[in-house]
Amino acid sequence: MNGNDKNPYKVISLPKLNGLKPTLESTALKLMEEAGELAQAIGKFRGQSGEKVTMEEKEVIDRIARELLDVAQVAVSMMFVLEENYNIDTNEKIRQHIEKLKAKGYIVN
Repeated sequence: MNGNDKNPYKVISLPKLNGLKPTLESTALKLMEEAGELAQAIGKFRGQSGEKVTMEEKEVIDRIARELLDVAQVAVSMMFVLEENYNIDTNEKIRQHIEKLKAKGYIVN
């Protein structure tokens, strides 16, 4: 998939991690850890920390993409936790989220 796609939605399908027994709290902590690694890839590895950059730009962008997918995986894992442990209908929450984005003018159609 590239940036020229006409579909304004990015759809990803990530697996349920069945080798773990995550809780809401452990998943939230993991999400923060992964977000920190993403922030490091964006900032430090692109010279924003003042440290000398030792990675090529292509390698940095690849690292950013990998860290972003780690964040997405943990977010999806948290959705499974919410569904299974708290009876949250994530499909309904996604619908509500999209409506909120439309109401704020972030999605125009």
